[in-house]
Amino acid sequence: MGVPAFFRWLSRKYPSIIVHCLEEKAKEYNGFKIPVDTSKPNPNEVEFDNLYLDMNGIIHPCTHPEDKPAPKNEDEMMVAIFEYIDRLFNIVRPRRVLYMAIDGVAPRAKMNQQRSRRFRASKEGAELTEEKSKMREEVIQRGGYLPPEEIKEHFDSNCITPGTEFMDNLAKCLRYYIADRLTNDPGWHNITVFLSDASVPGEGEHKIMDFIRRQRAQPNHDPNTHHCHCGADADLIMLGLATHEANFTIIREEFKPNKPRPCALCGQMGHEIKDCQGLAREKQGEHDEFADTVPVSEQEFIFIRLAVLREYLEKELTMASLPFPFDFERSVDDWVFMCFFVGNDFLPHLPSLEIREGAIDRLVGIYKDVVHKTGGYLTENGFVNLERVELIMQAVGVAEDNIFKKRKDDDVRPHNKCCLLSTRHRGGLVTSDSLRSDDVDSRGVKRKAEDSDSEPEPEDNVRLWEEGWKQRYYKTKFDVDATDDEFRKKVVQSYVEGLCWVLRYYYQGCASWKWYFPFHYAPFASDFKDIKGMFSDFEKGTKPFKPLEQLMGVFPAASGNFLPQIWRALMTDPLSSIIDFYPDDFAIDLNGKKYAWQGVALLPFVDERRLREALADVYPDLSPEEVRRNSLGSDVIFVGKSHPLCDFIRELYRAESHEIPAELCHGIQGILNLDEDPILPDKIPNKVLKPGDWERSNRGPWRPQLGFNPNRQQAHLDQSAFRKLNHYVDRNQGTGLGGQYSNAPPPRNYHQGNYHPPQRDHYPQNQCEFFTFLSLFQTEILENTRHGAHGWDRAMQSQSTAYQQNQERGRGGWRPPHNQQDSRGGGHQQGFGQGYGLPPPSQRYNWN
Repeated sequence: MGVPAFFRWLSRKYPSIIVHCLEEKAKEYNGFKIPVDTSKPNPNEVEFDNLYLDMNGIIHPCTHPEDKPAPKNEDEMMVAIFEYIDRLFNIVRPRRVLYMAIDGVAPRAKMNQQRSRRFRASKEGAELTEEKSKMREEVIQRGGYLPPEEIKEHFDSNCITPGTEFMDNLAKCLRYYIADRLTNDPGWHNITVFLSDASVPGEGEHKIMDFIRRQRAQPNHDPNTHHCHCGADADLIMLGLATHEANFTIIREEFKPNKPRPCALCGQMGHEIKDCQGLAREKQGEHDEFADTVPVSEQEFIFIRLAVLREYLEKELTMASLPFPFDFERSVDDWVFMCFFVGNDFLPHLPSLEIREGAIDRLVGIYKDVVHKTGGYLTENGFVNLERVELIMQAVGVAEDNIFKKRKDDDVRPHNKCCLLSTRHRGGLVTSDSLRSDDVDSRGVKRKAEDSDSEPEPEDNVRLWEEGWKQRYYKTKFDVDATDDEFRKKVVQSYVEGLCWVLRYYYQGCASWKWYFPFHYAPFASDFKDIKGMFSDFEKGTKPFKPLEQLMGVFPAASGNFLPQIWRALMTDPLSSIIDFYPDDFAIDLNGKKYAWQGVALLPFVDERRLREALADVYPDLSPEEVRRNSLGSDVIFVGKSHPLCDFIRELYRAESHEIPAELCHGIQGILNLDEDPILPDKIPNKVLKPGDWERSNRGPWRPQLGFNPNRQQAHLDQSAFRKLNHYVDRNQGTGLGGQYSNAPPPRNYHQGNYHPPQRDHYPQNQCEFFTFLSLFQTEILENTRHGAHGWDRAMQSQSTAYQQNQERGRGGWRPPHNQQDSRGGGHQQGFGQGYGLPPPSQRYNWN
């Protein structure tokens, strides 16, 4: 949601919703990385059922991080994405479902924002390159030192858009990653994995919400399902509340402001590019061994508990003496709806409502006052009661004049205070504003003339704090006369349609793929008059753009290299019928804000009819590969061999598509269609004998494979270790070790709840070290004891558990135990966490 300050406001007002994540780290032993066993209980003392990943929030920081060196090539990017998912999986440890959703083709209402972002990114990238070139020349002329420029291809983050080769390759790599984890990681063995890649239409978070809504509507849905959604957008909080699920948690990175970043020119820390002096680099370490490292700290994660937020809202929204029964769930829906007025991804916020000025508290106060007059709630099941909304807007409109005046006073007051505190004479404090705010820096110290490098703020021609502000606003922003009431009504009608569209989008799905708000600015609250009849319904049967069509709608000409060559020419050819869609430069209206990123990019809106007419001539030139990338796909489901649904899915490839039986997948239901490129497990056991084994066994002594796991690591002792063992282990006494290094468990009475291992102090020091050494390779006794379990218990139970599972599988009624795991504590993990094999190679970039 387009409300940068929303989460900060929410966490300060309702502090108990935030919980810091506990994260178990992988350990190293003798240079080997021992991965975390995610099948064990969650260290956060909560068990999550489903984990949903809004993948775009993972892809962007992994491909072009802001606080550490960027990956060198696309392969490193993919591995970084894998590691990020691994880390989230380790923290959350879902037991039923992992749903990965990548943004697909978005509705037109969202494409306008995507277009603005991508044009801005292209503009800022070009400006940064120009600034670096200019500063480099100035520094060198002053005799400064700068490292030679690296010659490498620039990674254009705009490629993270549906339809590009990058996104197609990402989908292939994620398939590889999922198959690997389902095979090798015990924590993944019994979960169902869904991959909704960029070929599936819809924004990632809304594809996830659609999945939750559909499963919630099934008769077998478990109302106690604990959902965990990963993402940093504020709209996830609204979407989570909109599900009305009792257990819904959001996990996101903890925001830490003012993190240090290296200078883009010299690569050193402590200054920005505009302040670079080209000084010689200080030696990093005694022998400059840290020369190529950037000091970074691993980002920590937090949980946002929506269950606790619901408790807060229940306290705040409960109203007495209503003329109708109070329904908390309905009041939550109204609260979500009112938050749309302070900003979202589809509509500009109303000029009088700013989150930093307490706009939501103002709206809630008005809502509780007006609801007695409305006779009911503002919304119901995703539909808006416009007559009641008008009462809220008119109440806000009455206060608009005072809001604008107070905003101006608040802007002036800090500057005056700064001047008063920083201008002293011998006779005392100067009480007049003898210094303008532009003449003092952030510390209240008067600037020298040559230090005043701040650009003058653009003139505010609207002046909302003065009489006549509404007429000036419409003349300046819309270029219409103050007396044009029909135009003003048209803007309000479009905004009303937008409110209805957004609420429907949050609660039911996309009501129209083609609707969008056709203006850059919002109307005033006081303009919402007679809105009851302004909206009836949306056009039926609309369809999303195809991926390459969306690229044409959101890309600037500078990113045209991701498009087919003939299509690219439509962006650059002066004779193109749609050349006006791709301006080389455009204005940014700060609109009362301080920073360019907060302003409004004044780009022309794409005319869908003209775009389709232009593309009709170039569609025949697409290659078969481009035609495939331009098609729309479906979610893909993955399960491991041990999953109850595995045999059912395998049989589907011998029959026709079928509905998922609810009893096989934790109540999840839906229609399965066959994938064109499935990954099916073989029923034939893996080969054990290797080439030459038969000949070697006939020639003499030959050591066969021990145990079922061909990759199991074996412990090897040298002669000094054997002498130590002979010294401390008595072969003639029944110690359980038996003189030989037996794997047999202790006597039966040891695991009946009466056995307590002796304290460490009771062992000779060297014998304790030997006990630890064995546990790392065989039974993980110490690790299990730390978690409150008995290592020997697990070793004993493994044989009977495996037997029971095989018996049940033979009868067709087997279901996995709740915390199934390998009793050897590592048999399934062989190779996992030891470094990833590189994903399929990419042909998109030539990284030199």
